[in-house]
Formats: sequence, C-alpha cells, structure tokens
Amino acid sequence: MRDQIFSQDNDLVDFTFDTNVANVFDDMVRRSVPGYQSMIEMIGLCVKTYGQDHTNYYDLGTSTGATAVALGVNNTHQNTQIIAVDNSPSMVDKCEKTLNNKVDHAQVICADIETLEIKNASLVVLNLTLQFIAPDNRQALIDKIYQGLNKGGALIISEKIHFNDPQKQQQMTELHLDFKRANGYSELEIAAKRQSIENVLITDSQETHLERLQLAGFSTQACHFQCLNFACFLAVK
Repeated sequence: MRDQIFSQDNDLVDFTFDTNVANVFDDMVRRSVPGYQSMIEMIGLCVKTYGQDHTNYYDLGTSTGATAVALGVNNTHQNTQIIAVDNSPSMVDKCEKTLNNKVDHAQVICADIETLEIKNASLVVLNLTLQFIAPDNRQALIDKIYQGLNKGGALIISEKIHFNDPQKQQQMTELHLDFKRANGYSELEIAAKRQSIENVLITDSQETHLERLQLAGFSTQACHFQCLNFACFLAVK
C-alpha cells in the first residue's frame, strides 16, 4: 500500500507505529531511507559469516519483518531460532504475516526490547530501531546485547545519523530531501513528516555509535555501509 499518511494538511501528532503506519511501512521506508535494500542485503551476508549453529538470531524492532526474512533465507547454520521483536501490536501482526511460509524456526514477540532478555545469540540486529530509544537508555541496551552475545557473535545497527560539521550536515540533509522528492513525496508530506517525527527519532553521530560499541566491550566495530545520512555499523564480540 502506498504511503499517503502525510498527504493531507491535518493536525499533527508525534509519529507512532500504529495500524496506519504498519499498513504502509514497507513503502514508506523504501521511499524514505536511501540504501534501505542494501542494508537488508548486507544483513543477509552477515548471517553467513557470523551466524553460529545452535544459537538465536534476534531482530529487535522488527517492524513488518524484512530483516527477519533476510536472517532466515540467508541462514546456513543448524538449529537456529529467529526471534523477531516489536512493541507495536500492529507491526507484530504484519511481521507474522510476512514470515508465514517464508521463514522456519521463527518466533514473533510483542515486547519492549529494553526489558527483553537476550541469550545465546550469535546475531542481533537493530535495523532503524536504536534511534527511537531514549538517548540516555541506549548504552544500557547495547551493553545488554553484548552480554547476551556468544563469542564471535555480531551486532548490526542501521541508523539515520547526523554530522558534527554543519556544512556536511546541510549537504546530506538536502540530498536526503531530494531523494524523497525523487520518490514521489510532496513538499507538504516531507514537511509534515519531519514535524511529526522530530521529537521521536533522535539521531547520533557516527562517532557516538562507534564509541558506544567500544564502551560495551566489542572487540571490533566499524561503519560497514553508508548512503547519505544513513549508516550501518557492525560490531563483533
């Protein structure tokens, strides 16, 4: 279904992952996030490298399940369980439908990822999720994930980022706006969504992400993919 949520000049409230968003989310993210398909494909590649037999793969903030599908269809390991988690009932319902007949050994859970136990994990993915967690709580979440990962396991984070250099920030912002325009969003839709989401989606810089991963104890951490103001980070325990 095509995203037209912000096409009308209505009173705006803070962005939420409700039924209306769940119904159009796949179209929204494809038209709003540069490099989104490549993010998903890179997650699939990481399954083959960092997945381990007899372990769990976690997709935290699964939304409609695209990441969980990538984890499943690219899995080459034995006796693994995919655990897809979201706190939105509407997204959980969509995810269950997405995974049906596509991915075996998957469990979809409606839960708060900040209180969820992470255990026996070889892969954990936060795909466009951490940016919706309160900034003061992000280090604790990364620390918990680190503790739940097995040795050699990996955490993959995909995020919208900001730049400390004002000129670079402005340049990337303009290019991102051009990307949305090229994908059919009007100026009204772009402005309305920005106003709706500005208090909900709070970005970090690339440096902050890498410092947070290092502080958690990961042996290696790197930005392994970037398209405009969206970046993916890979950290290995």
